[in-house]
Formats: sequence, C-alpha cells, structure tokens
Amino acid sequence: MNLGITHRVLPAFYERLRDELTFPLSWERSPTRDFPAWRAEARAVAGESLMQPVTPGPEPFDPVTVDESPAGPYTARTVEFALSRYGRARGSLLVPRGAGPFPAVLVLHDHGAEFTIGREKTVRPRSDPDRLARATAWADRHYDGRFIGDELAARGYAVLAVDTLGWGDRGPLAYEDQQALAANLLQLGTSPAGLAAHEDIRAAAFLASLPEVDELRVGALGFSMGAYRAWQLSALSDGVRAAAAVCWMTGLKQMVVPGDNTLRGQSAYFTLHPGLHRRLDIPDLASLAAPKPALFHAGGRDHLFTAAGVTAAYAKLRAVWESQGAGDRLDTTVWPDVGHAFTSVMQDEVFSWLDTWLA
Repeated sequence: MNLGITHRVLPAFYERLRDELTFPLSWERSPTRDFPAWRAEARAVAGESLMQPVTPGPEPFDPVTVDESPAGPYTARTVEFALSRYGRARGSLLVPRGAGPFPAVLVLHDHGAEFTIGREKTVRPRSDPDRLARATAWADRHYDGRFIGDELAARGYAVLAVDTLGWGDRGPLAYEDQQALAANLLQLGTSPAGLAAHEDIRAAAFLASLPEVDELRVGALGFSMGAYRAWQLSALSDGVRAAAAVCWMTGLKQMVVPGDNTLRGQSAYFTLHPGLHRRLDIPDLASLAAPKPALFHAGGRDHLFTAAGVTAAYAKLRAVWESQGAGDRLDTTVWPDVGHAFTSVMQDEVFSWLDTWLA
C-alpha cells in the first residue's frame, strides 16, 4: 500500500479521496426540492467556505474621481472607492456619452501569470505608456487585439474593471509567491479566492450604485480566471442579472487528474474555497445563479480544461436551468478550433448575448 506522494504532488490515494466526493448539496442530490430554499442553503454553505461575507456590506463606497478624459463615444475615468472594509482601490470606469441610465458590465480580468497589469487587460490604460504597451501585447495575445471593456462601452454599456489583490496597482505578485500569499491569508482567517469573491460582490454593488447606471441591468463578463469570477459573482449576488464566462468551467473530478494545471498549486488558490467541494461541485456552485441568464463558452483545444470536464459541467448546468423552466436562458457552447483564448468572433457573439439580456 502506497500512502505517499505521486503524480505531480498528488497523494498516492487521491483517487479514493476523489471518489468520496459525492456533492450531497448539489441540486440533483439535495433533499430540499424548493429551489429558492435550496439556493439559500447552498449559498450559506458557500459563504462559510469563502470565509468572507456574501453580502456587499454596509460600508459607504465614498467614491472619488481621480482623473477623467474623453474617449470617443464614452468617457474614461479612474475612480477610487472603498472596495471592502479593509481599504480602498482604484478602478477603470467607462461611461457612454448621452442620457443614462445605462446598462452596465463589471469586466473581470484574467490571471495568465501576468501580474504587472490587471484591469488594464480589459480596459485600455490611457496615462501610462509602459502599461499600455504591456496591455496591448496582452490583448493581442488573448483577445485578438481588443480591449473588451472599451468594446462594450462603445456599444453603450457603462463598464467597471478593478484589480484583484496581487495585480496592477495592488501588486505585482510573483508567480512563485502565490502559495505564500495563500498561506498567509489562510492564517489570517481568509483566502485569496474568498477575498476576491467578496471584492467582486462589492465592485458590482458599487457599479450598480452609480447614477449613470440602471441597477436592474448589471451584468458580469470575464475570460479565464475572470470567467470563474463572473459566474461565481452571479451565483452569489442577486444584483448581477446576467453573466458571461469564457474558458473556465469544468467538473471537479475531471480537473483533479495527473497533469492538470491546477495541480501545481500557486494559481489554483484564486479559485479554491477550502472545504466547499465536500458539499458542492464546481458547476453546482455556478448553478446558484439559475434561473438568471448565463453564458458558458469553452475552447475545444483549451489545454487547461479537459473535454470530459466541460461536458460533465455543462450537463449539470443544463439540468438545473431546465428544472426551473429556464433552459433558453443558458448558453453552453464549445468552440472546437479555439484554445484558451477569447477571440473577436467569440466576443461578438458574447456581446450580442449581453445585448439580448441587458440592453
């Protein structure tokens, strides 16, 4: 009997641990058959694993406009506000010209092991040539040369992007230091993923509070880690009315296999809530957003997520939305020839989907 370590720092008995995960609080297994009651119960469990409140909190945002400049059909601002009870942060805010209130999208940046820029990955930086050069290279690599926040603003959306802890103005973090940050936060009673989730909830609430924004038409959009944060935000916040997630969805059991990127640790801590998977699978958590409109797109050649994991997750999601008579509000698509990327063709389809549900 091998009780040691094997397979990229997996315990030799990882398959037995994995088999013990039955996700008893999932919609398909829970004895609670009233959907709102189930969602409330599951959210409470998720909140315990987040180790952070799942409500925005009573603290005032106290926003300040740091700078403002015209940008074609919209105005670009840098705003500072109380992101949490721990402190303030800066965000990139784009507001269309004309009479509001406007539909709005919280755009959530990716991980990519590129920490020197965060919100600049999605909203074009305007005052720092060095960041603009790095952000442009990043957009060329992952977004077909587009800044998706600016694209949305040009379509008539108010857009907000904020750095996650470790990125941009709140970093930069080094790849090899992520595990130490996670250990330190855990010893302080929180976690990288839980803190990020709470801050995303606060950021969405701040966006909805702006006079230029229609609070009943606020959505979330993200790619890669930003996708995880987008569907998680919709699952945990009633204030987000629709969410689009590109290239981050899988079943947990199909992800915990030798060779998977998450087995390195490090980056995995930003999508890891301690103890949660004893009760809920990854798509079970995402299903807390039902019956709200939700989009999940995957690349058929995405090396980070197995086809089996995407298929299993999509099936779970579909079952929940259809159980609530909302199958038409769920878009689960695999782009066969796309890797881990958010191409311009995908973007145009996602933007049109957002128009359907928010604009």
